[in-house]
Amino acid sequence: MNINQTNFLKQLIKKNIKKSKYFYPLSDDALSEKDLIEGIKVILSGQLTMSKKTREFEKIFAKKIGAKYAIMVNSGSSANLLSTFAACNPKRKNRFKPGNEVLIPSVCWPTSLWPLVQAGLKPVFIDVEKNTLNVDSEKLIRRISSKTKVIMLVHVLGNSTNLKKIIRVARKKKIIIIEDTCESLGSKYSGKYLGTFGDFGTYSFYYSHQITSGEGGMIACNDQEDYDLLLTMRSHGWSRGVKNQKRIEKKYKKLDPRFIFVNAGFNLRPTDVTAAIGLNQFKKLDQFVKIRNYNNKKIFNSLTQSKKWNNQFTFFKINKKIKPSFFGFPLLMNRKYLGKRKIFLNILEKFGVETRPIISGNFLNQPAIKLFKLGRVNAKYPKSEDVQNLGFFLGLHSKRIDNQILKKLTNILFKIDTI
Repeated sequence: MNINQTNFLKQLIKKNIKKSKYFYPLSDDALSEKDLIEGIKVILSGQLTMSKKTREFEKIFAKKIGAKYAIMVNSGSSANLLSTFAACNPKRKNRFKPGNEVLIPSVCWPTSLWPLVQAGLKPVFIDVEKNTLNVDSEKLIRRISSKTKVIMLVHVLGNSTNLKKIIRVARKKKIIIIEDTCESLGSKYSGKYLGTFGDFGTYSFYYSHQITSGEGGMIACNDQEDYDLLLTMRSHGWSRGVKNQKRIEKKYKKLDPRFIFVNAGFNLRPTDVTAAIGLNQFKKLDQFVKIRNYNNKKIFNSLTQSKKWNNQFTFFKINKKIKPSFFGFPLLMNRKYLGKRKIFLNILEKFGVETRPIISGNFLNQPAIKLFKLGRVNAKYPKSEDVQNLGFFLGLHSKRIDNQILKKLTNILFKIDTI
């Protein structure tokens, strides 16, 4: 692509970018001209399906986060699905079976939960810590029983629970750990990237996340057999690309070597278009982390150092072992505003500030839980209830927040005193 063609594309992109209706949206214009041009190059090449660009992204991703292997999929939700079904596959030595229990935080995303249920696990929900929004590690460890075979950890908004203690207990009891790191790409715990502690680490490249390819996700693992399983199951159960592919072809001589299916599988493949965009974004991850952390500090200071500050909100407390990569800016309203959350969120909406719940609040309140008869009768999750009834979060953008925007945002947030 020559310089004239590149300049033409830049003008076309600039002309067609749509502005948000919000003064302060959840996510800003996350994709640069260069990101989009990398995707367009792939489109123009005609190689749209998963190929060299995907493999390049996988290798660079694994090296950066310190995992032996990384496998790209079409979403973070698919990353959870594939990891779960790999963890119970007959090919895996340490696998769970239908009827085993899985521990999962009560503040979670649907696709952290549903693959576990679909694979036959019985979910046991654990309350979260109100200040970190992550699972209460002490409650989780106490709830481990002989039936526990899986722990689904959800690293919320760039934070984590007492991970080291959970990993130590899980390893001793041969419990499978899946780290849902979809909201926390780039966060480190004790100097090591989240998503690299358990058996599988999952990541999302959805539009508002730390990096984006529009849609897309990744799984990290450190075991060759797990990697081969993921590779096979990502694409129909195909033998293509696995370590012992030649041996498989030799064993099944009567079959067309191009079409040997050695396992169950899905079609969760990404495209090279999303891989190209995601790879270009990934190269800027450290820069994005710094900017998001800067914006987080600016908003926090603007609120707490204001003359109007009167403890209207409580904030995220970061685990002391975490070097965060912030996803959003969560706030919990002072308890005196309990019951007025909806009114306040409507005020924010009216003044152009986009908000959303903290993940999905206490997921046990969702109607799908009753449909599938999940959760213990009369079980209480007080911290998760507070997260739902008092909490919401704002976006943290990938560009430094302008002082005028910051001042306006702060003043709008203080309208909570007008309720």
